[in-house]
Order: sequence, then C-alpha cells, then structure tokens
Amino acid sequence: MKRTLCAAVILMSTIASALIGQQPPPFASAAEFDVIIRAGTVYDGTGDEPKQVDVAIRGDRIVGVGDFVAAHAKTIVDANGLVVAPGFINMLSWSTESLIEDGRSQSEIRQGVTTEIMGEGESMGPVNDRIREHMLREQKDIHYEIKWNTLAEYLRYLEARGVSCNVASFIGATTIREYVIGFEDKAPTAQQLDQMRELVRKEMEAGALGIGTSLIYPPAFYAKTDELIELCKVAAKYQGKYISHMRSEGNRLLEALDELIRISREAGIPAEVYHIKAAGQQNWSKIDKLLSRIEAARKEGLKIAANMYTYTAAGTGLDACLPPWTEDGGYPALFKRLRDPGTRAKIAAQVKTPTDEWENLYLATGSPDHILLVGFKSDKLKTLTGKSLTEVAKMRGKDPVETIMELIAEDESRIDTIYFLMSEENIKKEIKKSWISFGSDEASQAPEGVFLKSNPHPRAYGNFARVLGKYVRDEKVIPLKEAIHKLSGLPATNLGLDHRGFIKEGMSADVVVFDPATIADRATFEKPHQYAVGMKHVFVNGVQVLKNGEHTGAKPGRALWGPGKR
Repeated sequence: MKRTLCAAVILMSTIASALIGQQPPPFASAAEFDVIIRAGTVYDGTGDEPKQVDVAIRGDRIVGVGDFVAAHAKTIVDANGLVVAPGFINMLSWSTESLIEDGRSQSEIRQGVTTEIMGEGESMGPVNDRIREHMLREQKDIHYEIKWNTLAEYLRYLEARGVSCNVASFIGATTIREYVIGFEDKAPTAQQLDQMRELVRKEMEAGALGIGTSLIYPPAFYAKTDELIELCKVAAKYQGKYISHMRSEGNRLLEALDELIRISREAGIPAEVYHIKAAGQQNWSKIDKLLSRIEAARKEGLKIAANMYTYTAAGTGLDACLPPWTEDGGYPALFKRLRDPGTRAKIAAQVKTPTDEWENLYLATGSPDHILLVGFKSDKLKTLTGKSLTEVAKMRGKDPVETIMELIAEDESRIDTIYFLMSEENIKKEIKKSWISFGSDEASQAPEGVFLKSNPHPRAYGNFARVLGKYVRDEKVIPLKEAIHKLSGLPATNLGLDHRGFIKEGMSADVVVFDPATIADRATFEKPHQYAVGMKHVFVNGVQVLKNGEHTGAKPGRALWGPGKR
C-alpha cells in the first residue's frame, strides 16, 4: 500500500514538474497516431453527404474519423480545401505483367487507385508446362521468369517483390481451359470437366475472387454455356463471383447478356458485365434495352452489376478482326494459316462479310481509319506504332484486310490495337447507373523505360481521373459523392473485399486526397504516356505512396483474398 502511494506521489510530481516547464511527461513525445489527415472534406464511400472532419490512421487501419485537432501524429496532412476519399478500386486491371516490371503502379497510384483486380478471361495461374510455354512465347516488351504454379502463388510473388497497390484476381476460365484441354476447339470430356472443377476449387480455397471469362476470344470462344455454368457452380460454393467480357458486345449484345444472366441464375452466382458497352454504330441504340434488362434481372433478385471505362474506343488485339476458327490450336496455328495463300483468301472473305456468328471488330468500327495500331512485338514494326490501319495499308500498297493478316504473321503476335466503337452519349447513360463501377482494362505503367516501346490506351493513365474531372466537375453527369461510391464502396462490396472501400473506423487505411478543382486526365490517343493531375496524397495500408503529387517509392501493397480462402 505504501509502495502504491509512493509511486502515485512520484507520478504526480513528474506531471507537476512538466507543467512548470522542468521536464516533459514520458508520454508527451509519443505520437498518438501515425497519420492525421486534417480538415478535409471526407466522402466515406457510402454515397452519403461529405463531412469536414479529420481522419486518423494507426498502423494499417483507420482508427478514427472526427475532430483530432488536439491530437499528435508522426505525419500531419493538411487537407483543407481538398477531398478525402477511400482508395479507388480498379475493377478491371491488366497490370499482371507491368507490376512485375515496375511495382510502383505509377499511372494508377497517381489517379488514386489503391487496389487492382485482375483475371478477365486469362489469369496468371494456374500454370502447367503448356501454359508456361504459351506465356513465355507471348511476352513482348516485358520479359520475366514464371516462378509460380498457382494464381495464389503469383499474387504472393507480387507482394514479396514489392508493389505499391493491393492486388487480387479472378481465375481465368480461359486459363483453366488451356491448362486441361489446350487451345483446340473441342468440348471437355467428363474427366476433363472434373479436372477443371478441381482446379477452380483449389484456387477458390486459396483466395481467388471467382471466375472470369472473355468470350469473344479463342479459345474462350470455344467454351459452351454449360461448361461455364459448371465452373461457376464450384466458385459459388466459396462466395465467388462471375465476371465476363461477354460473347458479344455488338450484333448479339442482348443475347450475350441473356447468357450471362442464365449463368448467374443456374450457378447461383453474382455476375458482372465487364466494360459494359454497345459496340459498333449499328448497335448503339441497344444500350437502353441492355440497361433495362439488367435492372429487370436485379429486381428479380439476381446480383448483376457492371463496370466500364470512360472512352469511346476499345483496346484489344488486331486478331479480333479475324474469325475465331483461325486460332484453333493456338497462335502458332494462326501464324501458319496466315502464311497459306488459300487460307488467307478464305479468311479475308469472312472478315469482309457481315455476320452475327462472331465479333468482327474490323467491320464494327465502320472504317480502317478507326483502327489504331499501338503495340508490336518486333522492333522492325515498332515504327508503325500510333498509325491507323488505313495509313499502314497505304504505306504497304495493300488492302486493309490483307494488311491485318500480313502484320500479324510478321509480328507473330496479336498486335495491340485501339478500335473506335462507342458512343459518348451511351457512356454518360452508363455512368449514371448506380450499379456500374469503373475499370481501366489496361496495365499500370510509367512514361519511362520499357513502357515507352508501345502506346497504351490513354485509359491506362486517365480512366479514374477522367470520371472525377470530365464527368463529375466539368459535365456534371453525376455528383461527386456518387462517383466516389462507384470508385470505392460499390466495387469493394460487390467483390466482398474485407475492410476495404470505406472511410470508417476499423477499415484498412487505403485513403486518397485530391483537389476536386484540378483533378483531370491528360493522356490522349496521340500522346498516351501522360500522368493525370490533381491527386495530392495516397495512402495504401497506412503507408504514404504519393506525397504532394509525387511517388514516394513505397511498396506496401498486399495480396487480397476472396471470402472463400481457407
């Protein structure tokens, strides 16, 4: 009792001495928080009205939202006049290779993207010898060893290597098909379908988000609906989702949506339309029916959503101009066919003939002037980067369709291509829908090094800033609170991401601070390697990766896992 009283007297004496300036109390110099973002206009990701409050971070968590004017922190961010929001989620990232080359994720971090979601159709796992050979053969400007065998191992590889953003992935149904069946146009046997189901089960238990398809491209095109339903049934057992670049975004757009809805219904799985659009001018009028059918399915109780990018041009391979049978057997088989005069004549005739049997992007653009060649494998052909198909055909004195076949055969790659296909009016209709989030459908990169060997779609540098600048501030298509919800809380909820997407106590500290008056995209189709502007500060898992608009070099990103992980 005397010891306790004595200790109390000593403590009171210490505090009294501090108060008269003799010595500070032992706890006064210790920071109460690691970070306080002070006096910002906080949009919490729910879509509610903003509040001017402080956000306190300790470690990797948000530990308070309120008044912390008297609190201490190692880092104080003055956000007065700025917007504070949850980190943005890129619902459709192709940073699978770019993050191996440069883990800083510069073009996306500078827009406020703190989480990248991969796995549209093809994924970086599972890998066997056949897929490993295919991946190595298809490498272009970025070269890397494949040091993993499963999708989960790939995500851990990125985390260990160091990335500035969080990463998560769907399993590519195409990759599952290639792993078990190969690249041929044939249905799986009963035994092969069991193998495919087992691969899905293992990856779902290891933390995959669900199943992804890209059904206009071979060999995904060869998969029938029943095959996809069977894979999705397995994913559904682990609370997985189904995402899809649908079998058509053009002439059979509504029928393709019907297939997605059928898969959702029969597999008992939430589904998401990837980069929702009506492609080709003759199909622009279908957008209202497309949107209303989705809303009808939602009213029925099906969990159907979508995401989009904010440009009137798509980006994919030049081989998307060719009929799917040309890739039966894989790319080596395609290149062989393109070198046979008789087969080339057959292909050319089909490319020039309107059809609903496959997605012909050559005809969908309406003109070879609307087809831009932006990425080649061969150094010899890189001089053509940024030229239209019309320009290259004139240079070579060839018909545009002959030029397509000639270039693919020469480059022995699918050739990165931009297709002008969509309507600006339809983009605004899509943005207004409360259930549509955003995805870049591109790789994060930087205007330096190996990335300068090709031209990306400008969405790589501008998709998210474009939402906030062009469509919110300048054109007032939707209010800022709704846009931030669609960039954060909505995708986090749809994906089932744990403790992400909101600024609330207990949430992971993925937080962005930007100037709503200046945020904007700068990348163009002519000069795509230009960073967006207006993003001031970005925190990922409580670590600052963007400070006063410049990357700090920090790589605190983590692999994120689906709810089925055991």
